[in-house]
Amino acid sequence: MKILITTDWYKPVINGVVTSVINLKDELEKAGHEVRVLTLSPDGKQKYEEDTYYLKSFRVKVYPQARATHNFHSVFLPDILDWHPDIIHSQCEWFSFIFAKYIAIKLNIPIVHTYHTIYEDYTHYLLHGTGLTKKLVLFGTNRIVNSMDYVIAPTIKTRNLLLSYGIENPIFTIPTGINLNKYRPRISETRRLELLDTLGIPKDKTVIISIGRLAYEKNIDELIDDMILLKESHPEIFLILVGGGPYENTLRERVASLGLETNILFTGMISPDEVPEYFQIGKVFVCASQSEAQGLTYIEALASGIPLLCKYDQCLENVLVEGTNGYFYDNAEEFIQKLIHLLNTPDEYAQFCKNAEQTAEKYSKEVFGKRVLEVYQDALKNFKGHASIRARLIPMLRMYR
Repeated sequence: MKILITTDWYKPVINGVVTSVINLKDELEKAGHEVRVLTLSPDGKQKYEEDTYYLKSFRVKVYPQARATHNFHSVFLPDILDWHPDIIHSQCEWFSFIFAKYIAIKLNIPIVHTYHTIYEDYTHYLLHGTGLTKKLVLFGTNRIVNSMDYVIAPTIKTRNLLLSYGIENPIFTIPTGINLNKYRPRISETRRLELLDTLGIPKDKTVIISIGRLAYEKNIDELIDDMILLKESHPEIFLILVGGGPYENTLRERVASLGLETNILFTGMISPDEVPEYFQIGKVFVCASQSEAQGLTYIEALASGIPLLCKYDQCLENVLVEGTNGYFYDNAEEFIQKLIHLLNTPDEYAQFCKNAEQTAEKYSKEVFGKRVLEVYQDALKNFKGHASIRARLIPMLRMYR
């Protein structure tokens, strides 16, 4: 099978969409399929290398590392049409989507779409998050996603959200898989102490960890609030915030103003190769975000063998099993109570760590690839054909004027 994956986000950017695309491409190719990617060039230059079409692009200030294009007559289109993919898998609803839809209609082939991002949680990046912005986002989502043949939602939360938007196309819930082999190896005690020393944390202190993009919608402010109370009763507990992002400087300033620099530490951006090690210097993975569409870091933490302590979010259903591989919490008092209980019950903690690894097995990239392939096969089998380009594509392009 020839498969074209289209995405606005791709290497070297690090986020859930990119991880999903990389792991999916790897599994499809291992299964013997020919896969190409069409994406926006990270340096703006149009090129084709390593089975990837990089479109001319320019930087936009809407979001860090975001790019756009007006090159809708790319020289690559004839080559892609001549290659003639059997199916297209769209990963983003913006610029690469226009190409995906054009090619799908031109070749009369099915298009599958994965809905990765809950845009209503990101409207503060557009027009200061006005009510009008949210309505436009919901309207655009409805029009775009309903124009696909099949839709993949990474979680039940995302599926329910799409149904509330009025999405009428078949929706398959398939969690994004991760490369478990990346997180299975355990770091030595020497390496763990070396990382702690680099951060200036004494070896006799207890570390809890949060890994991910430092952005407003991730609700990291609430973790800082929790740490204000935790420091009063348990000053030996340190929180490490691993990663960078648009909200990093604001968070650093707030931590400094609260006098929490000794108990809350920032690593800034780190190499993806170091991420598994950082998971393992933490005793517990903590998160207060409720804006996740898939939350890959939860699964990565479980694969690293550490329990979760998270504010409830529907995307965590079947991932965090209460009292088995972690706990949910509602407020700061509950956060502290459950954290201390977990840290002070070594037998239970050890069992939670084992359970965490077992839970992660369900979210391997191998399982992910097989399930996506089943959707492709179903889409090809039941594909009824597209209407004309004029009838289906032109009305959607008007949305971008």
